[in-house]
Amino acid sequence: MKNRFYALLSTLCMVLAAHAQQYDAVLMAHFGTTHDDTRTRTIEALNQQVRQSFPDMRVKDCFTSKHVTKRLAQRGVKKDLPLDALLKLRAEGCRRILVQPSFLIDGREMDMLRQVVEQVRPFFDDIHVGTPLLYSVEDAQRVCDILVDRHAADVKQHRHVLFVGHGTEGPATAIYSQLDYMLRAGGNSYHHVATIEGYPTLQTAISQIRAMKGRRVTLVPLLFVAGDHATNDIAVEWKEALEKEGFAVDLAIEGLGEVPEILDLFVEKMK
Repeated sequence: MKNRFYALLSTLCMVLAAHAQQYDAVLMAHFGTTHDDTRTRTIEALNQQVRQSFPDMRVKDCFTSKHVTKRLAQRGVKKDLPLDALLKLRAEGCRRILVQPSFLIDGREMDMLRQVVEQVRPFFDDIHVGTPLLYSVEDAQRVCDILVDRHAADVKQHRHVLFVGHGTEGPATAIYSQLDYMLRAGGNSYHHVATIEGYPTLQTAISQIRAMKGRRVTLVPLLFVAGDHATNDIAVEWKEALEKEGFAVDLAIEGLGEVPEILDLFVEKMK
């Protein structure tokens, strides 16, 4: 029985590997940013790692935010929206496409990306949309482990670490509560998750930190790109709000796209 199982598993792996090799191109779908410095350290870093990991496939990227692409165009920086990028790939002869988002959650941006893909599906032999960073329980646990390791020095100095995500009004915002719970369930009581536009909120985090008599907090963006939300909402508004509550606040402003282990997770998903 065991030999039969391993034979079936081996066959399945070969089928999946052969299917992966059939893709002509990869389209990386990013929300986008107008900040050139962080775009280089995150979006371009992931694009480059994908090119190195899939040298036989064409790798193109697109931005899903119309607002961002419009502002970049005014500065002479051209970025395609997903529909334009897909149609260009088809015009170039690509018939099998893997679309991989760099989004964190399966929220509104994922819904819109899937809708675009469905519009053009008849023009391709095969087109597949990958999953966002936080899609499965395993994904969430691995991200928690990465974040804990990356900010271990803060905890050693008795600083609470508050990871700040964007959040959303839809049910996908529940993933942030899941991360918060997973961190505590793993014994990482100095780590907290809150969101700018969802739940848990800043007040939720403040209550948790006060319950532990914490006085020092390090703010960390839970965002792929450390753009406007990181530099304005987190580094200014959230910092000032915490200081008014009597906390000593440090900043660790970097996007998740700057973390090598996070980039590795995206590449693993694609494989």
